Amino acid sequence: MKNFVVKTIANAAALAVAIWLLKGITLAGETTAAKAITLLVVALLFGLVNFVVKPVVKLLSFPLFILTLGLITLVINALMLLLTSWLAGKFDLAFHVGGFGAALVGGVIISIVAWAMHVILPDDKD
Repeated sequence: MKNFVVKTIANAAALAVAIWLLKGITLAGETTAAKAITLLVVALLFGLVNFVVKPVVKLLSFPLFILTLGLITLVINALMLLLTSWLAGKFDLAFHVGGFGAALVGGVIISIVAWAMHVILPDDKD
């Protein structure tokens, strides 16, 4: 359970940094509390997408992974962010990714910040 909470907090922080740095990724809300709740729900949704969909996509794109020496991972991360944006729209969450370019840069930012957060935050192994 602790690992789940840590991953959700790391995802929320990474998404917040991407929203802050990029104009193409937006999070709307009337109050700061509403934005924080939306951010946490989107982080949960992003975590679910990465847990369920991403392994299947990575398995199916394994030949491309070898061919591009792993650079296809950047595209897969962008697609997972776009899928999260689409699902957020279906759940009436005020989170939107403007296009593939914003998703690509956002995916890189989210990967770096999430990695840093996982280094900083404790997990079940401690």
